[in-house]
Amino acid sequence: MNVEHVEARPGAYADSVALMSISAEVRRADGVDAAVIAMATELNLGLLPGLGFRPPAGAGPNHLLIAIRANGQAALSSALAAVDAALTARPPAEPGAAAPLPLPRTVGAAVRASGPGLALISVPGQYAFAEAMDALDAGCDVMIFSDNVPVEQEILLKDVATQRDLLVMGPDCGTAIVGGIGLGFAHTLAAGSIGLVAASGTGAQQVLCLLDYAGTGISAALGVGGRDLSAAVGARSARAALAALDDDPGTDLIVVVSKPPDPDVAARLRDYARALSTPVQFAFVGTGLPDLTAATEAALRSIGLPVPEWPRWPGPRDEPRGGALRGLFAGGTLCFEAMVIAAQRLGPIQSNVPLQPELRLTPLAPFVPATVTGHAIIDFGDDELTAGRAHPMIDQSLRIERLATEAADPAVAVILLDVVLGHGAHPDPAAELGPAIAAGRASGGAAFVVSLIGARSDPQGLGRQASALHAAGAHVFGSNAAAARFAADLVARS
Repeated sequence: MNVEHVEARPGAYADSVALMSISAEVRRADGVDAAVIAMATELNLGLLPGLGFRPPAGAGPNHLLIAIRANGQAALSSALAAVDAALTARPPAEPGAAAPLPLPRTVGAAVRASGPGLALISVPGQYAFAEAMDALDAGCDVMIFSDNVPVEQEILLKDVATQRDLLVMGPDCGTAIVGGIGLGFAHTLAAGSIGLVAASGTGAQQVLCLLDYAGTGISAALGVGGRDLSAAVGARSARAALAALDDDPGTDLIVVVSKPPDPDVAARLRDYARALSTPVQFAFVGTGLPDLTAATEAALRSIGLPVPEWPRWPGPRDEPRGGALRGLFAGGTLCFEAMVIAAQRLGPIQSNVPLQPELRLTPLAPFVPATVTGHAIIDFGDDELTAGRAHPMIDQSLRIERLATEAADPAVAVILLDVVLGHGAHPDPAAELGPAIAAGRASGGAAFVVSLIGARSDPQGLGRQASALHAAGAHVFGSNAAAARFAADLVARS
């Protein structure tokens, strides 16, 4: 018998990254049917009725929301205990170490205690502006992991940063590497002479992982947020990041990675880059442009390094067959790159983030349509599908449910998906996706193609993940572009 627990804990707080991970962990526990662990914002409270929960009376953004439905009291008690343990977990103290001091409650207090540095902001979007401005006032560079920050606030923050010779990375900056330390969804990489400026999270991760496979490292990866090269924002942070890397004696080449920028902004940024002393290459994803793998190859050649044969693990012998291509992506830039490549081979591709507005799938939230006709590629990491949920790089449940639906459709010939490894991502994605792929092949016979984005040092184990996905019956590629071409070529054209 299902039982449930819903509460709003006053005065309790944890950042959104931690809460996403806790929610995903609890959902995977035996006997748990549904779980939401999040701050009780208006958005998160609004999600509860759709999951069958009644919002608790009096709950507000200063409450921690815990809603769990489980198959029996024992499973519910175990899930609640797991939540409490995760919320109170602290790293063990060194023997003989003094008792820890109370944690500072504002960025300004933290700076007064330790000095200015880089502030990582990971709070609900409506609160990010105040925290980021506090960090700038304290003399800190800022990385804003939060999304759903109004563009007007982004522009103001970046203008203030420019006046103070500081850098704002984000909002919606999911990946950065500064001083050898990975922030957000990132990888541990060797030091090298290539620096990245990235208006793209998973696009940057693709380039970083290919460089790692080629045996070279990076000086830094500075994310600037996916809107930075838009007409509204005008590359404010991209220029600041380029200037910072140009001043770095350890950077011999800068690569700018972005989803399609505003053309005028891109032209002005190219003009700005030509005035720098460090060479700059541009890796913009879009129709008629080199893909990210080709851009990485160009970067390697420009610093005199050979281009390796990119890793792949060929799957079973699948012949081209008539039917549809379905893409199920966690990474937004990887999704866009796959759509560009597939559209060149197959024609129009429907999506919740389409190349043309008329190809947009509706409805978008909370789930994509139950049925789709024709070729379609879905970005499960889009804001409209992550509201109140962990990102699909952390929680794969929604994507795995969709995988089963697509695999059972006899009209589907090929299913293409990405798997992104690294710190912050799912600890063992192949353990969940492998059985789902194997079951999908058995149920409908569709071919499965995976782009596996990972570095050699990633905690999930790049080789282990590739072997498990390959053993399940997938064709696995280290290059997203190569995976997309292979998948599209498995669809026979009439």
